[in-house]
Amino acid sequence: MTIAAVHLAKLRKIAGDRGWIDDPADMQPFLIEPRDKYHGRTPLVLLPDSREVVADIVRTCARHKIPVVPQGGNSGLVGGSIPPAGEILISLKRLNRVREKRIDNLAMTVEAGCILSDIHDQARDMGLLFPLSLAAEGSCMIGGNLSTNAGGVNVLHYGAMRDLVLGLEVVLPNGDIWHGLKGLRKDNTGYDLKQLFIGAEGTLGIITAATLKLFPFPHEKQTALVTVPDPAAAVELLSLARKISGSCITAFEIIPRIGMDFVTRHMPGCRDPITGFYDWYVLLECSSSLDRELLDLEKLVERILSEAMARELVLDGVIAKNQAESLALWRLRENLSEAQKHEGGSIKHDISLPISTIPDFLIEAGGLVAKAIPGARPVPFGHLGDGNLHYNISQPPEMDKQVFLDKWQDLNRIIHDLVKKYNGSFSAEHGIGRLKTGDMLRYKSPVEMALMRQIKSILDPDNIMNPGVIITDRT
Repeated sequence: MTIAAVHLAKLRKIAGDRGWIDDPADMQPFLIEPRDKYHGRTPLVLLPDSREVVADIVRTCARHKIPVVPQGGNSGLVGGSIPPAGEILISLKRLNRVREKRIDNLAMTVEAGCILSDIHDQARDMGLLFPLSLAAEGSCMIGGNLSTNAGGVNVLHYGAMRDLVLGLEVVLPNGDIWHGLKGLRKDNTGYDLKQLFIGAEGTLGIITAATLKLFPFPHEKQTALVTVPDPAAAVELLSLARKISGSCITAFEIIPRIGMDFVTRHMPGCRDPITGFYDWYVLLECSSSLDRELLDLEKLVERILSEAMARELVLDGVIAKNQAESLALWRLRENLSEAQKHEGGSIKHDISLPISTIPDFLIEAGGLVAKAIPGARPVPFGHLGDGNLHYNISQPPEMDKQVFLDKWQDLNRIIHDLVKKYNGSFSAEHGIGRLKTGDMLRYKSPVEMALMRQIKSILDPDNIMNPGVIITDRT
């Protein structure tokens, strides 16, 4: 794809002196995906600093049918923010202002380039909580979180990004600005337009700002790591914890023995705090904004675990005595993906299933993987509380890494076909990007695909917004 020099000059002028990069070396960090799976190319990276500049850029590109790719923190894992064929890349990193904070509204309006961890800090300064929590929260940006409908560890209690947004501001494919930042809890006036853009990965417009829901800060928190006989016991434990704690259970993560081995073997400062050999672990957390005299979470968690042990759902465990111990337990979970890198190639799946089906799915999936690649090592872990598993598979120790990675499509087909059988989803929180467009065609119904194509063609008739993502010529 070649973009005329006159159009590039016009875009530079719109972006301003500090608003563009065209040096190949300086553009490289914007063009490589974190897993090094996608390498893009562009003649120009634009860094607008206001919604008006974004709108002018998009309006100019629409007039000349120049495709654009929006990008946040470039922490995505499916290639959705990497320009593959010389499109203009629009980085939102300079749109990083907090526009409004209102304690009485339990809301905050922020621009798309705000880093998630900074939003956490802003909310905490208000005595409140923004609950989205991800491993990449120190670099990912809220615009990207919105565009992929990010989930994380707290979905069990607070929901995904769709549930955490009151309003959006969006630059549409023709350059118009939709001002949808009302921040209302109730607005029953037709279609809920903001939901079109959440999870659309920049294919329908560019999110430039959002009004986010905030919550009372959970001053009381209890974290426990326990061992369970099998995933079926973990599912029963989840039901028991919900029954006893009500809405206090905020995270419920499952970790297999092999995952614990990888983390303690390769990640500095990580150790298994439980003596003995166990096949499965659960990391659970209860939290509350109530004072301790109103609700003693320590006693609550002790009651959950005591009853679970009586039912033989829990075999052993530890409860964090302070924040440092809680953080140490969470490091075991948060370092799982990084630890896998030290074991060679890893083929990853981001899937969701009805929680009740997960035990049977894991048994069947393990058998299919063993048959397809003898010696392959499944490492299924993640958000059991909301049904989202990261079904990662590490290469056999004696197998060549590239030979194993060449099996990626074959294993995807095996796992995703099984997910379909169990009425699950092949993409839970990472999005579709360019990686999973073929899966869209295979697993989504013709009616769903037709509806999405119609929406795309109405809003973006010239297909300039992130072409090739979610909707492709094949889909």
